[in-house]
Amino acid sequence: MNELIHRNIPDSWGQNSYHNDPTLSQLLDLYLPKALRQHLERHFNEMGALAGGELEALAIEADKHPPELALRSRNGAERQQILKHPAYQRLEAYAYGQFGLAAMSHRGGVLDWSEPMPPVVKYALTYLFVQAEFGLCCPLSMTDALTRTLRKFGDEALVNRYLEALTSQDMDLAYQGAMFMTEQDAGSDVGAISTEARQEEGKWRLYGDKWFCSNPDAALAMVLARPEQGERGTRGLTLFLLPRYLENGDLNHYRIVRLKDKLGTRSMASGEILLEGAEAYVVGEPGQGFKQMTDMINMSRLSNGVRSAGLMRRSLNEALFIARHRQAFGSQLIELPLMQRQLSKMMLTAEQGRTMVFHTAECLRRADAGDAQSAKLLRILTPMIKFRTTRDARKVAGDGMEVRGGCGYIEEWSDARVLRDAHLGSIWEGTSNIVALDVFRAIRREQTLPVLADYLHQQLQASVIEDHERHLLQVLLDKAVEGANALAEDPACEHDARRIASGLYHITSAILMAWEASRITGDRRRLAMAWLVVCHKLLPPDPLSVSRASPEALAMLLSETPMTDEQVAAVVNTQALARSHGLEVVHG
Repeated sequence: MNELIHRNIPDSWGQNSYHNDPTLSQLLDLYLPKALRQHLERHFNEMGALAGGELEALAIEADKHPPELALRSRNGAERQQILKHPAYQRLEAYAYGQFGLAAMSHRGGVLDWSEPMPPVVKYALTYLFVQAEFGLCCPLSMTDALTRTLRKFGDEALVNRYLEALTSQDMDLAYQGAMFMTEQDAGSDVGAISTEARQEEGKWRLYGDKWFCSNPDAALAMVLARPEQGERGTRGLTLFLLPRYLENGDLNHYRIVRLKDKLGTRSMASGEILLEGAEAYVVGEPGQGFKQMTDMINMSRLSNGVRSAGLMRRSLNEALFIARHRQAFGSQLIELPLMQRQLSKMMLTAEQGRTMVFHTAECLRRADAGDAQSAKLLRILTPMIKFRTTRDARKVAGDGMEVRGGCGYIEEWSDARVLRDAHLGSIWEGTSNIVALDVFRAIRREQTLPVLADYLHQQLQASVIEDHERHLLQVLLDKAVEGANALAEDPACEHDARRIASGLYHITSAILMAWEASRITGDRRRLAMAWLVVCHKLLPPDPLSVSRASPEALAMLLSETPMTDEQVAAVVNTQALARSHGLEVVHG
């Protein structure tokens, strides 16, 4: 350890991100079947070691050397090639090749497991990978989501043509995916898309200008376009699969005009696409393209939440390491009360995000198996996660930079890169306003709120907590549901969408963490987290009062060691909490 601390400057280089996160192991035990969990232990260990070392080094290098667009060869021939730095290509080899993150949901054989993996595996490995590299996770997610959408809506011949390449772990054969949707006049307002699809000589050809296209040289892209004479708005859109190369090996008829100079995700190319009669194939039912593309968007949104949760954990890991090993004013930073409070709030927000994405991944597994309740849960949980975790990641990443101090502002460390990358999450696949409103669209159109309320009530009943605690959480859940219903029914309340969506997210995460605590043997830390969510994010604080937090209790929380019910009670006195808000303390 001494070589990691030079003159009071802690450097966590080489730490295993999996070993340093005991809660991740607990949650994998909870959410994965035992045999699969045991089989994957060495792979999680390997990913954790890579994330703390080699992947981090490659990510730093790739961030410093963004991709370049080569439009022509030196003799003037059309080239249209994106030149990726070798460090980025090595990251691709780990993600697509060695770990098969884009393939494991679609076929067996990845990581020596005979069947396709449940979503939790993909997201847990991504959760570790993103702690080193964020940019590549966008193409990775789009490849996975495109494959899912193609399999779900594409005709058999189209699926058979491309599935093997989309799920290959051979980097010389593997196809990557992309999604070209945004236009200058049609960002969040998808119904304004003007890209036109024409049938010419028995083929569909696309004409238009796509404004934000991440991974623009992907072998395949999903594109929304409006057939000639098509209905206005989203109902007139059709989904197309756009290949990069034609069957004869020539480039398809579209050009990458330029690459974007971005604040973050510098390692990964984003560009502008000009479609000039590009050949494409209809996916699914004509005129239902937006509905079908929504499936891909929602998978990208969930993946976005996973990435944001991973970035929060990365920032927390760094902050905890620094606080445990840097001294000031005669103490370690982690012993200082104000630092304890800052770290505990970072930890709380990061743990909320992790619970929400893992539990939603399990809902995805059940939904794909035909469970109607889980499909409704997935529909409302996904925009809640996309809205809240992506915004929280910006705050947690900023606080993590602050814990490191001046060094955190220096690009030689990774804090600045993590913060830059964190800002993209709340923009991709819908800004905060758009996604918050989508929570209430799901409530109005698909009646998802009663399903969520019933499900959370079931989780409360299954949780091992005191009667007064269950009563308090149920009261808060009822209040959140009442507010969400009122907003969904009255468009005049739309200005409160973000606040009410946040409240729904917070009570959901608190109840799910209490449920998790009941199923983790010998450790009640997640119950302490649930009550801290209630205290800090659901109940109104008095800004002029002084709280009496226990330094010993916060130190226990930050140590990430198992906690007993008595230690949880030292963090939050739930009986006093209930009484202070006018609730009767009920006993069984």
